[in-house]
Amino acid sequence: MDDARAHRSRTIRLLRGKLILAAAVAIVSALLVTGSGYWIRASAADHVYDVDSVPAAPVALVLGAQVRPDGTPSEFLAARLELARRLVETDRVRAVLVSGDHREWNYDEPGAMRRWLIERGVPADKIVQDHAGLDTYDSCLRARQVFGVEQAIVVTQSFHVERAVTVCRRVGVDAVGVGDDSVSRFERAWRWGAFRERFAAVKAAYDVLVGRDPALLGPPETSVDDALRD
Repeated sequence: MDDARAHRSRTIRLLRGKLILAAAVAIVSALLVTGSGYWIRASAADHVYDVDSVPAAPVALVLGAQVRPDGTPSEFLAARLELARRLVETDRVRAVLVSGDHREWNYDEPGAMRRWLIERGVPADKIVQDHAGLDTYDSCLRARQVFGVEQAIVVTQSFHVERAVTVCRRVGVDAVGVGDDSVSRFERAWRWGAFRERFAAVKAAYDVLVGRDPALLGPPETSVDDALRD
């Protein structure tokens, strides 16, 4: 009887310990998500505009998104590219840096972005491709360290733009942002994107805090400077 009572007592203590640990993890996680979100919103304050009021900058940095198997941009990516096209058309930028994933030979976000822009009238010599923009942090850091971008308009969806602006500014790019809302009609994908931003904010804070090296860096390039020459 005493053995059974002792076993039951140990089981209760073990369960209590697990519950306390789970509660502590949940509290810490909530604090990280809340704190990171606040940091991003505060850092991006006064640096996000609509496409018609954004201050001019030399370069538009268009962040990559999904490309279909036939090589055409998804609706989300096409919406970003349309904003970049309008920035070129209204002389708010003089060059476009398209940054995305090209780890697989048959999946090429920057190439698809470049083709889309050229087909809609953006001069080919004003478009620069970054084939190693594997995430927002990599795109921003490579824009600064590889392509020498000092000032840019970052183009993405509105639920992402504050994080993109914050990360770019923290790695040395004087960035403002323009966010697209037109694809919010795809409600399920839009809600998912907005939801994952809460956790992406934690990763962004970590990347900036530790100064993570991008997956691929490489030597400096002059392609953006070449595109900016009249």
